[in-house]
Amino acid sequence: MELTVLNEEQSPSTEGGCSASACGSNDDQLAHLSDEIKQKVHNHPCYSEEAHHYFARMHVAVAPACNIQCHYCNRKYDCANESRPGVVSELLTPDQAVKKTKAVAANIPQMTVLGIAGPGDPLANLDRTFETFRRLSAEAPDIKLCVSTNGLALPDAVEELAKHNIDHVTITINTVDPEIGAKIYPWIYWNNRRIRGKKAAKILIERQQKGLEMLVERGILVKVNSVMIPGVNDDHLKEVSRIVKQKGAFLHNVMPLIAEAEHGTFYGVMGQRGPSNEELMDLQDACSGDMNMMRHCRQCRADAVGLLGEDRGDEFTIDKIEAMDIDYDAAMKKRAVIHQGIEEELAEKEKRRAALAAVKVPSGPAVDNKHFRPVLMAVATSGGGMINQHFGHATEFLIYEASRDGVRFISHRKVDQYCIGNDTCGEKESALAGSIRALSGCEVVLCSKIGFEPWGLLEEAGIAPNGEHAMEPIEEAVMDVYEEMIKTGKLDEAKSEDSQMTA
Repeated sequence: MELTVLNEEQSPSTEGGCSASACGSNDDQLAHLSDEIKQKVHNHPCYSEEAHHYFARMHVAVAPACNIQCHYCNRKYDCANESRPGVVSELLTPDQAVKKTKAVAANIPQMTVLGIAGPGDPLANLDRTFETFRRLSAEAPDIKLCVSTNGLALPDAVEELAKHNIDHVTITINTVDPEIGAKIYPWIYWNNRRIRGKKAAKILIERQQKGLEMLVERGILVKVNSVMIPGVNDDHLKEVSRIVKQKGAFLHNVMPLIAEAEHGTFYGVMGQRGPSNEELMDLQDACSGDMNMMRHCRQCRADAVGLLGEDRGDEFTIDKIEAMDIDYDAAMKKRAVIHQGIEEELAEKEKRRAALAAVKVPSGPAVDNKHFRPVLMAVATSGGGMINQHFGHATEFLIYEASRDGVRFISHRKVDQYCIGNDTCGEKESALAGSIRALSGCEVVLCSKIGFEPWGLLEEAGIAPNGEHAMEPIEEAVMDVYEEMIKTGKLDEAKSEDSQMTA
């Protein structure tokens, strides 16, 4: 099969990642997929936006070595204070990884997925990676197994991945142009030698593309991760999205560069900025189409445990799991019951969503034939698809877009927790200011409760606080608020035109 890879003389296409008619995320992320694929992803929190509210995942850090260097990466060990890829508190042996997986699955029965994502590259650590997978396939057969890789060693590992029934693989592909790749990867280690520059990038790109094709040929679902680096590959990622979609990737995850200087990465030290929330959202929209865009990624640590957006790793350190007595057969029975309950809740939620989609926003002479702009709303939630978190307790907000076409999830935005306790609420002025800045572009924030001070500051910033929909399903509440904005004239044509002029 011929590879679609740009050589050193070619320049990337300026065309978008999808046709104009196909741009924009689907309202139902899984609607167009076959039943077989839906079954594979419906309870996978990294592949399904719906699932990440209910199901948990974990990563085991058994792969310390890496075969490439990225300017955005600095692998840190014994580090509990950073939440980003490549960081771990403990490196595990395969035996320890199996014990930890069983312990987590027994104590967090919502867990469905075990992934190996580092802290180096799993396929640069073949013995440790496949020993872990072999053991888990036999001893924890109810858990999905996944791997994340930079793709350099992928073509040589595809057959072994297939043998272990691994049907989800993530490849990080930041470019299909060696010219751009040389700005991201200073070197690769290939065939027992270190290679640099465009030559290195060209080899990496070819191996990534070949591995992607081989996985798709075997029916293995492929998610592509891309790091958005402003001024380096941001415009080019539309071409990356077009090519990986063409080759059969199931999902594209465009992530923001994490480049704070304190992390010690090359980009951080050199002052390379990350994208703004608006820049990231615009690029994700430009890349979206028939291939789904993943918008709920948390850029997890290589030893993350729990629901996306939380990390319970401290509960399962090596010394703690060694002291646990796990009856995994009993744990699997308990997990099956809990998973069935979640499935029933999701089925009921799907019925409510269908009913919501059938209900049109208010109509009549006052609103018919008018254009009403979409509205971004921020939601504070602790999980379960509900508005169930105090504004001051949030460490992230989920961003939804409401329009006359319905409600769609856009992204998440991390913040520092503003309120730690009754004695300190209102004292963390910088955290509160940071939260308000993070909600830029949103017109409403929905939460279970909110204090007087943040209420006033949000209103000053043009963001309407709303605590009237506590403990309600997110999508239903967002649409209710949008309908109310229409009824009260907050989205009339004049305001819509004004907002477009100032956008």
